Amino acid sequence: MQKSVLQRLPRITWQFTRGPACQMGGSMPREEPGWRKPLRQLEVEAGKGLEMRKLVLSGFLASEEIYINQLEALLLPMKPLKATATTSQPVLTIQQIETIFYKIQDIYEIHKEFYDNLCPKVQQWDSQVTMGHLFQKLASQLGVYKAFVDNYKVALETAEKCSQSNNQFQKISEELKVKGPKDSKDSHTSVTMEALLYKPIDRVTRSTLVLHDLLKHTPVDHPDYPLLQDALRISQNFLSSINEDIDPRRTAVTTPKGETRQLVKDGFLVEVSESSRKLRHVFLFTDVLLCAKLKKTSAGKHQQYDCKWYIPLADLVFPSPEESEASPQVHPFPDHELEDMKMKISALKSEIQKEKANKGQSRAIERLKKKMFENEFLLLLNSPTIPFRIHNRNGKSYLFLLSSDYERSEWREAIQKLQKKDLQAFVLSSVELQVLTGSCFKLRTVHNIPVTSNKDDDESPGLYGFLHVIVHSAKGFKQSANLYCTLEVDSFGYFVSKAKTRVFRDTTEPKWDEEFEIELEGSQSLRILCYEKCYDKTKVNKDNNEIVDKIMGKGQIQLDPQTVETKNWHTDVIEMNGIKVEFSMKFTSRDMSLKRTPSKKQTGVFGVKISVVTKRERSKVPYIVRQCVEEVEKRGIEEVGIYRISGVATDIQALKAVFDANNKDILLMLSDMDINAIAGTLKLYFRELPEPLLTDRLYPAFMEGIALSDPAAKENCMMHLLRTLPDPNLITFLFLLEHLKRVAEKEPVNKMSLHNLATVFGPTLLRPSEVESKAHLTSAADIWSHDVMAQVQVLLYYLQHPPISFAELKRNTLYFSTDV
Repeated sequence: MQKSVLQRLPRITWQFTRGPACQMGGSMPREEPGWRKPLRQLEVEAGKGLEMRKLVLSGFLASEEIYINQLEALLLPMKPLKATATTSQPVLTIQQIETIFYKIQDIYEIHKEFYDNLCPKVQQWDSQVTMGHLFQKLASQLGVYKAFVDNYKVALETAEKCSQSNNQFQKISEELKVKGPKDSKDSHTSVTMEALLYKPIDRVTRSTLVLHDLLKHTPVDHPDYPLLQDALRISQNFLSSINEDIDPRRTAVTTPKGETRQLVKDGFLVEVSESSRKLRHVFLFTDVLLCAKLKKTSAGKHQQYDCKWYIPLADLVFPSPEESEASPQVHPFPDHELEDMKMKISALKSEIQKEKANKGQSRAIERLKKKMFENEFLLLLNSPTIPFRIHNRNGKSYLFLLSSDYERSEWREAIQKLQKKDLQAFVLSSVELQVLTGSCFKLRTVHNIPVTSNKDDDESPGLYGFLHVIVHSAKGFKQSANLYCTLEVDSFGYFVSKAKTRVFRDTTEPKWDEEFEIELEGSQSLRILCYEKCYDKTKVNKDNNEIVDKIMGKGQIQLDPQTVETKNWHTDVIEMNGIKVEFSMKFTSRDMSLKRTPSKKQTGVFGVKISVVTKRERSKVPYIVRQCVEEVEKRGIEEVGIYRISGVATDIQALKAVFDANNKDILLMLSDMDINAIAGTLKLYFRELPEPLLTDRLYPAFMEGIALSDPAAKENCMMHLLRTLPDPNLITFLFLLEHLKRVAEKEPVNKMSLHNLATVFGPTLLRPSEVESKAHLTSAADIWSHDVMAQVQVLLYYLQHPPISFAELKRNTLYFSTDV
């Protein structure tokens, strides 16, 4: 059964992390940093890299020759068919010929030219050979493939109808002769037209895989490197943009009445049923939505689905926010429990990595993987909060909870697109329902629950660090509207909204030019959603009491480490429903972003010791902290996601400059500035302190104190540590603590719990300046799981503690004298 292009995409890294190594006869050695290696070894490795390039290119060239032969075979009957079209006994009409063979000639010419130019370069190989420009040109011509893909289904349907009505064409289309490669014993092979029409779709994926491999074995300073990077970016974006449901053969099921019903989309969704959350596999066919669960089967037995309910699309309606009744009472999962699950998952990942590194027992690794799956499954089940309600006009309503507006929009659009056709209502007999449910297992495109424990070991672990994104502008809107964008990244298997631009009012060409800094935790994708702001207060969703804004467009790009991890900004355009959004991005790895760098000039406040600032200002708490806190409490305490949603980076930098210069216009500027920028400035101040607010010296003691099990010992230790802080640090910490508690009191409105705030501020207040001491930890994921989680726990301890006063702490010094 053929798979769609996008289904094969996640396997890209898998194929190439193994492929070349296997070709060379064994696994590839783990690389040491280049500067540790002798020059001779580096030369040998460079030679190996070039040899690998040649191997990759030779293999690709051979497959390119086969592909050209396949296109030639497809084109061969086109001329005689055209010749008969103008006679009194045509086999096909000109229109049918043009539909079936649409763009094949153009694709053939593109690849023939590419092959003719690449072949001599591979045959006359030397270390200086360049061919990046050929791949770049090939990628730039993908528009022809887009046209082919858009016509693909019509071409297949036309060919099938013509075969049924014309015996002559049926004979032609069932036995097309494909020439074998030059050095092959087989001179020709017989292939059907249907199989050959699928080849161009397959080819784009193949070219993308080869680009991945070529980049891996091309030195960064080689002139081909930027050209191959560009070609890969274009190819990946093209693959992400084309329709998933390309091949109807893999998605077709015949009903007992002999009609064809196709699977359009399927996936795992969380359904609220009987006031509890249940994981369901939902299947969208051309005329029906079916909700199923996987039956438990004994070992060795074929898995089956059990149908929970179905709605014919002719009867399916989406209730508007004001029409929908309030959802059944489902208690949201507490934030701190979700964070605890994340901690467990991160810790288990580290344990699995250590076991593998130490060649541990496979039974122990399997046990750890099972534990990790259990925690990930719970997280997947309990983290979604966005309601997606559907209604059967003849009966019940059903409620799903999704983690992202993006998914809700995808499902809604897919259903509405199918509903434009002339659909009939129906009732399935038990036999028909059995046949349909039975086909789900065979036809499904999503096979595993989307958790990392289901992924191959070789798949990318994702990026850890900070992604800087500038949302520049958008165009393609048909009429003026109030427009804004949100940014989402994936984290722990589901997507989280991380940033939001300001609303650009009454325009068709918004120009935001806003920069955001987004923290990544093993992320692999960035999503951009464009909304029209709704100011109509009657359109409130009863499920979550929020006004529903209209999605104008949405798009997603893969965060490929090879293209993102550069120091330079990388500008791109994402296309969504005819709208084009221009944005730029660059990535800073966690180890780079964790370094605290003291300011060279001590006259400002950023990067300057807190004791120096308070002494200069003759204050107990730095002016910047007091002013930002005051402004947030005045007009930001009810802002959804305050401190979590990123402020615009350019606004934050402007505020930073004003505070550093002690400008007299600070208060005026603060009152005009977006509240998320002010919140971001406060976080930046603490992040850029030359040492953390809770000090480098006490950091190990905080880590030990929070790990104590006995509550009395922990209380004694944690209070003693506060008393040990220098006075400016302690007073500022207590001031901030009370502010964060006041913010959390508004959690029903701002959605920021104590745990959320601890997650945002913990690493900022505790992360030590000497990151080098963490050198023994193996990866960015380890740094996250070992350190950041503990830092969050320390701040959470103090946030959950009854009020702590400076005077009381100092008075109790005599009673708590235990040293740490």
